[in-house]
Amino acid sequence: MGMQTLGSRAIIGSFYHALEQNAATSWVDPLSMRFQSDMETESYRWLGQSPMMREWIGGRLAKGLREDGISITNKTFEATLEIPVDWIRRDKTGQIMVRVNELARRTNAHWASLLSTLIIAGEAAVCYDGEYFFDTDHVEGDSGTQSNDVSYDAAVTTAPTVSEAQAIVLLGIQTMLGFKDDQGQPMNEDARAFTVMVPVPYMSAFGSALKAQVISDSSNLIQAIGSLSGFSVNLAVNPRLTWTTKAAVFRADGDVAPFICQEEQPVSIAAIAEGSELEFTDNVHQYGVKAIRNVGYGYWQKACLVTLT
Repeated sequence: MGMQTLGSRAIIGSFYHALEQNAATSWVDPLSMRFQSDMETESYRWLGQSPMMREWIGGRLAKGLREDGISITNKTFEATLEIPVDWIRRDKTGQIMVRVNELARRTNAHWASLLSTLIIAGEAAVCYDGEYFFDTDHVEGDSGTQSNDVSYDAAVTTAPTVSEAQAIVLLGIQTMLGFKDDQGQPMNEDARAFTVMVPVPYMSAFGSALKAQVISDSSNLIQAIGSLSGFSVNLAVNPRLTWTTKAAVFRADGDVAPFICQEEQPVSIAAIAEGSELEFTDNVHQYGVKAIRNVGYGYWQKACLVTLT
């Protein structure tokens, strides 16, 4: 494979092709709202809920909107791959393209990286209502005090059994189904799709809990989540999680989501390559990826953290 084949145009084209082919981490889209940005900082106003229908007595009863909100400031991110010119000339087995495709794969994983950091910080980072995202004392209007930071008593906190994994998932779903909005109305009564996110050591137990139709719990056979009519639960095993005693359950349907992905400038790639001063002085080419974006917390009511105690 010669230099002409591996020119900068071919490498850039291969990068964009790989970027389109390699879908982002599957859990990112169901758990986030995507917004385009055209300024450094965007403000998001979570303006409460629309009013419920009521009997028309004594004229219309107009309801105003709440003005809670957050601001998300965009950040510039980059990744730069440097390739010696002689390596490009000598490459006969496509190794350069392997590295270019890997750069595209890592670029696609960036949203998952940002959101994972956000999730891990959820017990100590403030969301739109002024409380931590995962907290025990969320209050809005007529909602009453609500908690999306709950606990489950497990025999071994770092190694839940299959039946305990099932109970943890059901606890998270049950907690979210009970949330009320600022008018005291059910927040998630139409929820049907959920995502359970766990660290790698929990994979076996939670995978078995979600797949099985029945689970043996010592002396009893109990109905498993996979056989619950009307609900779907997907498992997201997240290697980026540093948790050892926690799992999170998220609502994965509806018009709003627990997180925000904000993008001012999509992924682009530029090259310092053929004929450049860099090639002349250092005998290398550089391919740089850039994006301007950031993430933030959306609706805490669409998430529940379960800590094993």
